Parts: sequence; C-alpha cells; structure tokens
Amino acid sequence: MLGKYTVTKIKKNLPSTLYPLLSVIALVIMTSCGYKPSSQLIKDTFADTVYVDVVVDKIEPENAPYLKDEINRLVYTRFNGRVASKKKAKSQIRVAYGGSTFIPVAYKDGYITRYRANVKVDFDMLTKKGRFQKTISTIIESDIQSSSLASSSLRTEAIRKGLGKALDEFLAYVSAKSAKNKSED
Repeated sequence: MLGKYTVTKIKKNLPSTLYPLLSVIALVIMTSCGYKPSSQLIKDTFADTVYVDVVVDKIEPENAPYLKDEINRLVYTRFNGRVASKKKAKSQIRVAYGGSTFIPVAYKDGYITRYRANVKVDFDMLTKKGRFQKTISTIIESDIQSSSLASSSLRTEAIRKGLGKALDEFLAYVSAKSAKNKSED
C-alpha cells in the first residue's frame, strides 16, 4: 500500500508535459480507429432538407403540435437540416403517436401517489440511405398530485417526456443502423 508521502512524491516526479501528451495520444487513437460521433452519422444519413409529417392522435390531439415542434427542433439541432415541403424535401420523417397508458405504481391511504406512463410512438423515415421503421415504447414514472388540475398537467408532461425519450431513442437507432450499414460497405 502506498503512503501519502509516496503518492505525493510520484506526482512531483511526473513531468507537467505528460498530461497534454496523453491527451494527444488518446485523440490519435480515437481518430485512427474510425470513431465518429453519432450526430455525424445521422448527418450523413439525412439530406439537408427534411419533410416532417406528424399523424394526429384522435384521442389526444393536444400532443401533435408539441411532437411536430420537437421533431422540427431535432432536425435543426441534430441534423443541421431544414424543414421543407414534401416536394422540396430529400428526406422524410413520419411520426405517429400511438397512445399512452397509465399504471398506478404507488398508493398512500388508498390514493394513487405515483404512476408509470407507457408512451408508444411509430416512426417511419425515408432518407438517402434507405427506409428506417421502428415502433418505440418508452416508460416514464412520475408522482401525482391530489388536485385533478395538477394531475392533468402532470399527465400531459409525462406524455411529452415519453415522446422526447422516444425521439432520442429513434435517433440512436438510426445512428446505429447507419454505422452498421457503413461498416458493411
């Protein structure tokens, strides 16, 4: 076992240029093995213009504008793309909110205090690299308030968090498929 004096002595003997050197070596290793961040793989998959189609759920139509805005934001931030009309777009994303279920997971004095929201989203994407289709179900757990008004807003917030998680998971899926297809080429 090393004592306090020994560790201090070792630290003093290491040259201060060692840390930048180790950083450069790590960078060289990562770039030489072909590492690319997932955001770069997604950008390579998409064209610069994307058409976004959100299918409105008849049961909960209030979530459609949020979902469309969130996808548009992801197109701008993750793909560096532009949302375009169907005629002008080179890629397309179709998203259908498949509904949600709420399951009580905790009770106190006979009242529900915590629930689990299961949110289902169907994705269909057509890009220059091909078609990607996936149904994603996400789980969000949240506390519930005794007020029905607060519970209603918490329900909407849980659905939105689930939709956001599903979008992130879908982007990870597309990134992984793109990486796999690129390595097979």
